[in-house]
Amino acid sequence: MNASTLVRSINCGCLLLLVLAASGCATNPVTKKTELAFVSEQQEISMGAKQYLQNQQSAGGKFILDPALAAYVNEVGQKLVKVSDRPNLPFEFVIINDSVPNAWALPGGKLALNRGLLTELKSEAELAAVLAHEIVHAAARHGASAVERGTLLSAGAAVISVLTADKRAADLIDVATQGGAMLLNFRFSREHELEADRYGMDYMVRAGYDPQAAVELQQTFVRLSGDKKPNWLEGMFASHPPSQERVDANRAKAAGMPARLFRGEDVYRQKLAFLSKTRPAYAAHDEGRKLLDKQPAQALAKSDQALRLEPREAMFHALRGDALRKLERNAEAEREYDEAIRRNDDYYAHYLNRGLIRQRLGNKAGAQSDLEHANKLLPTAAAHYLLGNLAQGAGNPAKAIGHYRLAAGSESEVGRRAGAALLRLDLPRNPGNYLQVETVADSQGNLGLRVTNRSPLPLARLRVAGAVPAAGFQREYELPGTLKPGQSAVVAMGVRLADFNVGLNQVRGQVRSADPVE
Repeated sequence: MNASTLVRSINCGCLLLLVLAASGCATNPVTKKTELAFVSEQQEISMGAKQYLQNQQSAGGKFILDPALAAYVNEVGQKLVKVSDRPNLPFEFVIINDSVPNAWALPGGKLALNRGLLTELKSEAELAAVLAHEIVHAAARHGASAVERGTLLSAGAAVISVLTADKRAADLIDVATQGGAMLLNFRFSREHELEADRYGMDYMVRAGYDPQAAVELQQTFVRLSGDKKPNWLEGMFASHPPSQERVDANRAKAAGMPARLFRGEDVYRQKLAFLSKTRPAYAAHDEGRKLLDKQPAQALAKSDQALRLEPREAMFHALRGDALRKLERNAEAEREYDEAIRRNDDYYAHYLNRGLIRQRLGNKAGAQSDLEHANKLLPTAAAHYLLGNLAQGAGNPAKAIGHYRLAAGSESEVGRRAGAALLRLDLPRNPGNYLQVETVADSQGNLGLRVTNRSPLPLARLRVAGAVPAAGFQREYELPGTLKPGQSAVVAMGVRLADFNVGLNQVRGQVRSADPVE
C-alpha cells in the first residue's frame, strides 16, 4: 500500500466514524447523561416491532390458557409505563409459554416474561420489580445503545482491515470485533443492569410499589445462582447475571426511599391460581421433553400425565406427537399435531412438525402448506431444508436451491445437510461459487493456478482454465485426486510469464467443473 492510498484509507475510515458519531449526541431520557445516539426513536420502535413476534415464537410462543393473567401482567406493566421516562413508547407485555424463568426487552418497549418466572415470584411488587427493570432497558435505550456500539465496532473493524497489510490478520480482526458486537446485542452490560435496577426502583415507588421487593428479588436470584439451579442458569442468570453487588446497590437505594408501599402478596396468589394449579402438569411436560431423544416411550407417558392434569394445553399434545414420531407411529403423531394446532394455531413448531410427518406419510401438498405456514411464523433452517427436498422431488431445482441456500446459513446439522444438498444442485451451474482460482508464479516466473475448495464437501475431477487474454493463450487443466473443504492445491500451467511478456495481473484463472465426493 503506497502513502497516498494509506492517507485515503485513513481519511475514509475517520470520515465513517465521524459520520456515525456526528449523527447525534443526545440526553438519555432516563439517566439524563449525554451519550452517542444515532438510532432514532422511530428506528428503535421499528427494530423492536420487527423482532417481537419472531422472538416470541423462538422463545416458546405465547401463553394463552389464562387470558386474565396476561391482562393482569399488562395492567401492572402499563401502570409502570405511565410513570416511566418514556410513557409514549408503544409498550407491550406478553407471557411466554416456557418454564425457564426469564424476561427480556427489545428496543421500543416490546417486553416479555416467561410463565416459569411468574411462578417463582411472591408478590405483585416483585412482578413490578421485574417489569420495571425491563421497562428501564427499553426507556434508557439499552438495546439501541447495543446496536450503536456494535455498529461502531464493525465500522472500526472495516477501517482496521483496510489499513492492515496482512490479509490474514485483517480477517482475524474482523471476526473478533464482529463477535464482540454480537455479544453486546445478546447481553446487557453490567452498567446497564445496574441502571435498570436503580431506575426501575424509582418507577416502582412512583407507581406505589414497595422498593424492598426489588432487594428481595435480587437476593432470591443470588441464592438460586449459588445453588446452580439449571433452569435459572438457562434463563435470567444468562441474560441478567445476579450478583451481591446488585443486592447491595438495591438495598442502599431502598434505604432512602419510602417504605410500606403496596406489596400485593394476596392478589398475586389469586392471579397465579391457574399456574399454581397446573404447575405439576408443566413439570411433567418438561420432564418428558428431557426424555424425548433417548426414551420416547417414557416421554409419551409424561405427555399423557400432563394431559390428564390439563387437557387444553397445545404443547402437551405437541410433546405427545413428538414422542409418537420418535416411535415411528406417524399417523398417530399427525393426529396429535392436528390437536395442538386446533388448540393453538399461532405457533410455528406445531406446523413444522406436522409438515415433517405429512412428508413421511406421502402428503406432499399438506407438508408444503404446513412448512410454508411455519416459515411465515418463524423462518427456520429445518422448514427451508424440507421445502427444498419437496421442491427437488417435484423437479424444481431453482426453487430447491433457494430453500437450501437459506437453510445452509444455519450452523447446525440441518444447515450442513442443506449446504451439501445445495452444493450438489448448484455446483454444476455455478462452480465458481464453491471454488476459488488464483493465479500464482514462482521465483522463476513459472505460472500456476491455486485452487481452493470453499464448499462443505470434498470435490474431485476438478477442471480449471488458465488464460493470458493479451496473448490469446488459453488452456484447461485437471487437478488429480480430491480437494477437501478448505484445502488448496496448485496446478502448473506449463508456461512462464516471460513467454508472454506480461505481468501476473494479466493472467486469468477460472473453474470449469467439479464433482462432489459422496
